[in-house]
Amino acid sequence: MVFDLIVVGGGAAGFYGAIMAGERNPGSKIIILEKSRKLLSKVKVSGGGRCNVTHDCPDPRQLSQHYPRGEKPLRSVFKTHNAVDTATWFEDKGVKLKTEHDGRMFPVTDKSQTIIDCFLSEAERLGIEIETGIEVTKIHREGNAFFIGSLSGKSYKSRRILIATGGSPKTEGYSLVRDLGHTIRDPIPSLFTFNDEAKEFSDLMGVAVPDAEVRIIGTKLKQRGPLLITHWGLSGPAVIKLSAWAAEYLHSVKYDFRVAVSWIGPVKEEDIRQFLFKQKEARLKQKIYGHPLFELPQRIWVRLCMLAEIPEDKIWGDIALRNLNKLLEYLIRCPFHIQGKTTFKEEFVTCGGVDLREVDLSTMESKIVKGLYFAGEVLNIDGETGGFNFQAAWSTAYIAGMSAFAER
Repeated sequence: MVFDLIVVGGGAAGFYGAIMAGERNPGSKIIILEKSRKLLSKVKVSGGGRCNVTHDCPDPRQLSQHYPRGEKPLRSVFKTHNAVDTATWFEDKGVKLKTEHDGRMFPVTDKSQTIIDCFLSEAERLGIEIETGIEVTKIHREGNAFFIGSLSGKSYKSRRILIATGGSPKTEGYSLVRDLGHTIRDPIPSLFTFNDEAKEFSDLMGVAVPDAEVRIIGTKLKQRGPLLITHWGLSGPAVIKLSAWAAEYLHSVKYDFRVAVSWIGPVKEEDIRQFLFKQKEARLKQKIYGHPLFELPQRIWVRLCMLAEIPEDKIWGDIALRNLNKLLEYLIRCPFHIQGKTTFKEEFVTCGGVDLREVDLSTMESKIVKGLYFAGEVLNIDGETGGFNFQAAWSTAYIAGMSAFAER
């Protein structure tokens, strides 16, 4: 079976790239080959089933700062196709997006099926063929053509191939690309929560603070944002974001490390010390346990007071300096021994993949094999949670799809 373009991978990047190529080159013969029986499975579960399409961040430089792997190279990619372009494309297809308070963008229907239906409809309109259950086992080139073999026994031929197979937790998942001569950066997890070894806070599961700072002790790695206590440890945007930026370091220490949590965000220690002394003077007869400071949840405040060894009936006027200092310590440097990680919801993301130095990011074409293109998480690109990984998929797939038929 001979095609003008074969797309390996029926996920977000594969569909977007195929559709862009089809729009750019009407009448071209394009096929998407998907290993599983399900198309766009990650789109389906993203954002709790709502599909976090992208993030409201129109400036390419600012947008690129949300990618631990790929930050600088992506600046030029986002100048070509960014979040505004993505939203415009979907709206032109009848899919209106909305922006939530934290910048995440979703279809107004709040249903990922809306995005899936859009892709399937566009693929049908453009005559793009789709085959599921096709596990590609071999890609080799003869002359100016690629020959693809599959586990099913079917074979395919094309002058152009777009690899959009997504991330994989194992290096073996990149064997097709490696066999074509590309260097693979070892895949390791990104976007995960922290498992607290002592579980001193686990009985407070579900309690959150709006503005915390989480710092990995012994490093300069830290992140700020909402923090959620779970039955296994720590989660929330501050932790998930930190897991992405610290992914390589945390993998190197086998996910056994210590963090310090400031429940009140990044603050100056002396400012908080003076503030607590003022409370001692201003609230002489007031019970410490009953009136949380810094708008902290009552249960968090009580737990910090307990850790500071403050008696339950103690009033501010009688608090000892030793206890005041301990309270300060637990407010701004609350220690946790983390042993292990837990995948964040359905957000399976890896850092690692095809080395970006071997890809021409202006076209997404391989520098090693002409006619071979890449898009999405198969590349060594990963972003924070919040629609950034999808945006990288849309942008790289747009460039690949638009470039695949360009005259060279």
